[in-house]
Amino acid sequence: MNPMNFSLTFLRLKNAAPLLLGMILLMAANPYARALGPIDTPPTWGGDLSSRPRLSGSWGGSRDELAKKGVVLDADMYLLPQGVIAGGKDTAAEFWGNVDYSLDLDMGKMGLWPGGFFKFEGVSSFGNTLYNDVGAVVPTNASYLFPGVNEADNALMGATFTQFFSPQFGVFMGKVNLFDFTPTEFYGNYRTQFSNAAMNFSMAYAMVPLSAYGGGILFLPTENITLAAMALDASGTPTDNDVGKAFDDGTTVVSAANIKIKPFGLVGHQSVSGIWSDKPRFSLDQDPANIGRMLLNERFPRLANPGTILSRILERFFPELLVPVRPANRKDNTWAVIYSFDQYLWQPEGDSSKGIGLFFSFGATDGNPNPIQYSYLMGIGGKGVMPGRPDDSFGIGWARTQFSDHFVPLLRERLNLGLDYEDAIELYYTASVTPWLTLSPNLQIINSALNKTLNSNGELQGLDTTLEASLRMNIKF
Repeated sequence: MNPMNFSLTFLRLKNAAPLLLGMILLMAANPYARALGPIDTPPTWGGDLSSRPRLSGSWGGSRDELAKKGVVLDADMYLLPQGVIAGGKDTAAEFWGNVDYSLDLDMGKMGLWPGGFFKFEGVSSFGNTLYNDVGAVVPTNASYLFPGVNEADNALMGATFTQFFSPQFGVFMGKVNLFDFTPTEFYGNYRTQFSNAAMNFSMAYAMVPLSAYGGGILFLPTENITLAAMALDASGTPTDNDVGKAFDDGTTVVSAANIKIKPFGLVGHQSVSGIWSDKPRFSLDQDPANIGRMLLNERFPRLANPGTILSRILERFFPELLVPVRPANRKDNTWAVIYSFDQYLWQPEGDSSKGIGLFFSFGATDGNPNPIQYSYLMGIGGKGVMPGRPDDSFGIGWARTQFSDHFVPLLRERLNLGLDYEDAIELYYTASVTPWLTLSPNLQIINSALNKTLNSNGELQGLDTTLEASLRMNIKF
């Protein structure tokens, strides 16, 4: 059967309309499904500047017509003036930003076949980060991690095709943007919720790529349960577009289960996820002569490459260890398990999207080759609870990243660098100025895992607790 005949046959199925309706209802309740399926579109993008959903409006009505035909083109700009007020390595101020642009195609609305969706996502970043000024190992802003690590760059973050064969089952493939799966009720969206990387996802995910080629399945047995599994190129990066090299050196498998619950009528979610990868990696247990080699070659996608900082310390105090004299020890696999929940404690009657609640996450790993042993995240979040401010939100959170005992013990013991654990406390308030503009004052208190760092003279200096402030601006075009 040729593709056109297949499409026509599929469209004639009596259950095509229920399939589409069922998918829309399930997408609203399941975070993994929302990331891959149909996106919410307003009745119109028109209106005055104070009420339109996006700054550029309806494009003379053409944007509304395109959406009805299954074509949605969006762009978001994220601007971040930020500064280290006290502590850290240096007091400094920087400006960072990125632009996300996406194209969503709904095959059903386009008159081709029901249940098919294409999604393309690109990111451009600009400016300078505070990563080296703060002195923390975990980035204080998740957007520092992509598309380039701590530097301005451009990349295709995602290009996926998803096909739902029923409201309960779908498959997807392509270049997968893992950031699409992070948002939860109270954390996971760095644009309007917490900024710190450890408050956007469990740091037990340190070895999981941010963007990679692969595919997976979604199973939604009920509107309250999502089961997902995906296999990804273990070495994928946002800037890597060579699909011919995908899976050359290993696979990372991610599986997750998310359950929506309503104790006493209050919305909550429970989730468990697991990671396993067979990519050969440098073991953290190395002959001292191989430590430098490990730090310079191993990449931890969600840690902003701390090996660069540590290798400079190694070069300054132990230059003889930069020349390997023995074969490096390697590990054949790595794993991690994460449990998370969020739970509203109070919600206004009749509105399940607003209220005040708690969130918590705990992750555990093998501790070698993963440099993270345990990760913790907890806090309080609120949405639409301020009088007269129905679209504002706030959050107060604490995250601890506990490093593996195997991670560079030589530098810990000989130079007293610490590297035991890193704590972050973050507070934010997001004010919805208009539907297309939000402003978020943000304050972070960071107790870095590093006790010391190199100053401009090549000498070790102590690292005090860091106070970082920023004012985020998110503009939807």
